[in-house]
Amino acid sequence: MGLPRILTIDFLRRAYRSGTLSPLDVIEAVIGRIAACSDPAVWISRFDDETLRAMARVLGETPSPDMPLWGIPFAVKDNIDVAGLATTAACPAFAYRPTADAAVVARLRAAGALPVGKTNLDQFATGLNGTRSPYGAPRSVFSADHVSGGSSSGSAVAVAAGLVPFSLGTDTAGSGRVPAAFNNLVGVKPTKGMLPTSGVVPACRSLDCVSIFGATAAEADLVRRIAAGPDADDAYSREGTDVALPETGLRVGVPVGVEREFFGDTANADLFEVAIRRTERLGCTIVDIDFAPFREAANLLYAGPWVAERMAAVERFHADHADDMDPHVRAIVEGALGLTAVDAFRGQYALEAFRRKTRATWAAVDVLLLPTTPLFPTVEAMRADPIGLNAKLGRYTNFVNLLDCAGIAVPAGFRADGLPFGVTLIGPAFSDTALALWGDRLHRAAAGGMGLDRDADLATMAVPPGPEVERLPIAVVGAHLSGMPLNVQLTGAGGVLLKKCRTAGDYRLYALPGTVPPKPGLIRAPGFAGPGLEVEVWALPVAAFARFVAEIPPPLGIGRITLEDGDSVPGFLCEAHALQGAQEITPHGGWRAYCASA
Repeated sequence: MGLPRILTIDFLRRAYRSGTLSPLDVIEAVIGRIAACSDPAVWISRFDDETLRAMARVLGETPSPDMPLWGIPFAVKDNIDVAGLATTAACPAFAYRPTADAAVVARLRAAGALPVGKTNLDQFATGLNGTRSPYGAPRSVFSADHVSGGSSSGSAVAVAAGLVPFSLGTDTAGSGRVPAAFNNLVGVKPTKGMLPTSGVVPACRSLDCVSIFGATAAEADLVRRIAAGPDADDAYSREGTDVALPETGLRVGVPVGVEREFFGDTANADLFEVAIRRTERLGCTIVDIDFAPFREAANLLYAGPWVAERMAAVERFHADHADDMDPHVRAIVEGALGLTAVDAFRGQYALEAFRRKTRATWAAVDVLLLPTTPLFPTVEAMRADPIGLNAKLGRYTNFVNLLDCAGIAVPAGFRADGLPFGVTLIGPAFSDTALALWGDRLHRAAAGGMGLDRDADLATMAVPPGPEVERLPIAVVGAHLSGMPLNVQLTGAGGVLLKKCRTAGDYRLYALPGTVPPKPGLIRAPGFAGPGLEVEVWALPVAAFARFVAEIPPPLGIGRITLEDGDSVPGFLCEAHALQGAQEITPHGGWRAYCASA
């Protein structure tokens, strides 16, 4: 079976289900495409061909219902740990070999995805252009003369060139959005803390996000949902309730007057106006806004004390190896020298003042629609003005993490010179699911394909689940809890965590022998007065709920579970006969606590 020019999760899933392709077939194709790729700067390292083949063989030829990304190859930015490959952050003197995957990589592997290798980046994830690496400067897939965008340069090119269906980047100032715009891709910048950053080399630790590049909004959002969830090893990890956006009549804020700045790039300016009119045709209301408070907040990222956080990330390395750093990255990091704790507090005060100024805007709009970048520089121009041009690239991106927003960058057409243009939808924290739905609509309306394939038909591609999808609750008590091996069955099916709580006191929990992965069995014991047991209540789309329940293996099944607050919801219960000889673990108070003690 022939593969499309741009690999997608949707295509591979259908091919796997039909039996026309196996993971080994796909890995062979990926190996061939990497060898034929004309851009030698995409990868810093990757698994050798035989290792990739071995990974694929382990999966076999029958898709696993427990693995929503079964057999899907992906690339990882080289500031994110992948066991078996060095992490360099694009600085050879900094390189180390991690013994474990970063949390997000581990979750994707558990979902069946196959990491191919580590991609190039602006050193220490400092830059939006993709030229600050000793491993070379990847180029836009549409022009060898133009930058790829950064800092997640190689990750974007790997997807846009059709080497892998999705990739991981990071985004502190726009590194997961700018490369998406320059390569005709979707770039998801999740809510801060939604995807854990344990195992990620920090840039600005309080602002860093793991980001996702995909061919469509649905696919990038699927990966986000699978990788999301709290992580005890990440102090900035957090979770929240989905923020809904209107299904129709969305109020969309756009910059007005002198704040709509393109630095003389009339092609991008014209395409942004086209994108605004296209958004109106989708039934949205366009609201002119004063962008100044957002822009002024953005200036704090490099002109304020947050640059000191970049020094905090590499302070020891800088002390011993400053000469090994890219000179432009070093100059930016050394901007922290001389800053004081007083400066840090003054920066926080300024940020809060700008946050207050933006509240009036958020009261009038549901989302912002912005150019992802105001201009599209050549590599030559970037090298002639590395700091100034980079700052211009961040005009519409730098504020997003500072002001705790979520964002999705989507393709928005092509210029007369054949270069792509992109826009970004920005919403409040935890509006990620709703942003994906609207981003998907904008992408389809632009009809510019995906990656190198400008003619790709998106009509047959999946649409991300919207917040309006009807969902049914289900209580989970064991291997489906957040961070546990089977949690991907919920997140990969569009599940949303509703709450963490405990059962009523008359439940008992047992460790079931011989289960893979290990699972507990929950039973109700009327008259028993126990501590109540840890559960999570998730909500699944109705169709996904039906599939999920149908695939539950015996002796487990679905019954009604009474919670500590008296609510009764569907949840996992165990047939009594399976508990003979099983160890009771009720005193631990839950499966997670039992696993931690084992």
